Amino acid sequence: MDLFLRFNSKNVQDRQMDTLIGMCKGLMADGVLVQAEAEFLQAWLVQNSFNENPIIKNLLDKVTSMLSDGVLDATESAELFQLLKQLTGESSELGELAKTSNLPVNTPQPNLIFENHVFLFTGTCAFGTRRQCEDAILKLGGRLAGGVTKSLDYLVLGSYVTDSWAHESFGRKIEKAMAYREDGIPLAIVTEEHWINQAGL
Repeated sequence: MDLFLRFNSKNVQDRQMDTLIGMCKGLMADGVLVQAEAEFLQAWLVQNSFNENPIIKNLLDKVTSMLSDGVLDATESAELFQLLKQLTGESSELGELAKTSNLPVNTPQPNLIFENHVFLFTGTCAFGTRRQCEDAILKLGGRLAGGVTKSLDYLVLGSYVTDSWAHESFGRKIEKAMAYREDGIPLAIVTEEHWINQAGL
């Protein structure tokens, strides 16, 4: 009986993922995600979270966080679109932590100094929305950059950045940071996991 239940649970999860991927492709078809679409997605995720599918639970947490203030702003919409793009491309990547062996992070990753140092996030973060990550930096006395410049101290790679980063839209930021670093600019590229550990979050 237990074997049957496990097998049946796997079939349910497979059907859920097929449905979710198809639905996400439909939501992304016009190239933008509006609030009504995010709310529709959230409702579906709530209805299908009963069997603890980790991918569905992870995505539900992200969407719920983005909608917690009742507004899906442009930044959150872009983040969610990127996340759904990853899901519909290679679902196994959803929830993977950044692969430090394949990403151009500093080795070893440095001790982070927050006070008066400049941070920039790229990719989608597991910690929360971009706004929540930036608020955490400000509370620690850090400053925020609008882009990759010579004054940037740390480029933080969100946990949903995978080893296919060079083909993603955020790859340009990483490439620019790598170029500055190679030119001797003291710019460090670190993982979100390292940032969270260093910040004590």
